[in-house]
Parts: sequence; C-alpha cells; structure tokens
Amino acid sequence: MITSNPVGDWTWEVDSDAAETQPDRAAEVAVDIWNILAGKELAVPTGKVSFSARAMGDNQHALVDVTGLPLEPNPLSPGTALSHAVLEAGSLSGDLLVSVRIECPGYWLEAGVKHLAQKLFVVQVDLWKRRLLVATLETYSDAWLTMDTRDRPQPEVHAENAPRLAASLEGISALLGTAPTPGDPNRHATPTRQGFEDPRTEGFAYDDSWGTFEVPARSRLIRSRLPPSDDEYPDTTDQPVRYVTISRGGQTLGYLWASTGDEAAGFEPRTAAGEAAFEAGAAWLLHLRAAHARGLGSLDALVWAIQNPPRQEAGSAVEQKPHQAPTLDALEELSGRY
Repeated sequence: MITSNPVGDWTWEVDSDAAETQPDRAAEVAVDIWNILAGKELAVPTGKVSFSARAMGDNQHALVDVTGLPLEPNPLSPGTALSHAVLEAGSLSGDLLVSVRIECPGYWLEAGVKHLAQKLFVVQVDLWKRRLLVATLETYSDAWLTMDTRDRPQPEVHAENAPRLAASLEGISALLGTAPTPGDPNRHATPTRQGFEDPRTEGFAYDDSWGTFEVPARSRLIRSRLPPSDDEYPDTTDQPVRYVTISRGGQTLGYLWASTGDEAAGFEPRTAAGEAAFEAGAAWLLHLRAAHARGLGSLDALVWAIQNPPRQEAGSAVEQKPHQAPTLDALEELSGRY
C-alpha cells in the first residue's frame, strides 16, 4: 500500500569539527543520496526539490526559499535552478539552517511488474550552523514489509523489494561514514538499520493501520483544500458503490463514486499519483457539492458529474458507464495499492 504519511524513516548525523561546511554541501549530499536510490530504481527522474536557507533562530523568514523545482539530470551543474539557489545561499554570512528536500518518484515491484509511486521516498538534508549535517530518508510504501499494512502476508513482494532498500541504506551509510538511526516505531511499522522488523514475529501496533489511519488522513488532505460547507453528500457508506476512473494525460488520479443504497458519494485519491490526486479530488468534491445544491441524489450526481466534468486539470472520467464495487473499502483498497 502507498501512504501519505511515512511508513518509516532513517537518520544519519555527521558533525564536522574541522573547517566550516558550506551550504552547497547539503545539496550535494541530497543529490548523492538520490543517486544511490536511483541505482535501485527507488528514485527516477521527474522528482521535485526544495531548498531554503534561514538565519538560526528565525525560522519564520527564509533568506533563500525555492520549492517544487524540477530535479534536472545534473541538478547542481551551472545554470540550473537549484545551483542558482545554492549560490545565493553561499553568499550569506552568519549561522544558517540550510535545508534540501527531494520528493522521489520510484518503482516498487510485484511479480516482476514495476509500479510507479510519485512519492516513494523523500530525502531531507539539513545543515545546522555550517557544522552539523543531518540526512533523513522517509519511505511511503509498505513494499519492504513481510506483511502489508492491512495485515496480509506478502513474502514475494518483500523478497523483491526489501533487498533494494537494504542496499540503499548501506550505500547511504557508506557515503556518510556512519550508520543510520532508525526512526521510532509508528502506527505502520518499526524501522531497523537494514529496513524493518518482521511484523510476523513482532506484530503491528494497530490492526489494518492503512485502513484505520491512512484513509482518514487522505480525506483530510483533500478537504484541507476546500472551504467549509454543509452542502455535500456523506462520504462513508456500508453499501456497494458505483465508480468511474478519473484520469488526466493517461495517469489515473482516483475514483469518483456514489453509493447504491444511500446518498453517500465522494472521491478516492490514487495515492501513488501523489499531489495531483489530491488536487483533482478537491475539484471533484467541489463538483459534487454543486450537484448536491441542484438537489440530485448521489447516483444521479455521479452521472451528472461524468457528463459535466470540472476544470480540465482535474481530469475526466475514463468510463461513461460506472463499474460497481462490493464495498467502499474495496474501492479504497484499489486506490491505495496501485
């Protein structure tokens, strides 16, 4: 399953007692870590990078702050957007907090088939006072576990993916000259220096952590983009649902659905599509509000929305005739896995 909150994380700390470390070192380390992940196809081109530099003690005001830059093939070569930001930070004096963050699309494997997640890993590198460098790696997939986050054994998926993660952690440790500190156990899993504890022996802290925590978290992410309103359909149901696939440019963004037994309707974002899924979901929920204001029942609203899609960047329905899922949970499963 693909998550919107980390399944686990690892941190490396490197403290320099010698000469001051320049701001470009943070960017160099971030790119080097990205290259290690790329060697295992855990990161692929089209990632996004953000860079900031702040005076220590003043986190509210960034001296340099750029976000969402494309990760170009040689991101630190002269003339790139990232290199320009790094040069600007290099001209600053005083104690700084320099931060680099890369969102990494990458492939996880199942039965030899590659599945792309738009945020498989995140690399964060912080340089404190030109001395302490802290690198953090987060993962947003359970492909490295012997059981997925819905408590189902997946030994074959683990065998295909866990060695790739272990090799990457080893490579980052060799790069930085120190072993990682695994993150704390969380609602999904328990990280170790080589990957994760085996939940078959250790157990999960929560049953079906993906369904219990991730589904509500995804809903909050979409609704945080919307103004408050009472003019909308209920977003949960125990009844079967009809749904259509919402796609843009050949990429599935999510699933628009309506209940067959009550007046519930909503949008399930395809988590693997990343930010685009949540932006599209907000647009389609606004569209459902418009249908509700017209007095349409949920199934009629689904038909109306298919025939009258919102703005172009929100995508459109692939099918004109909806599919049927036995439960909303089954549709949530589809949206969270691939």
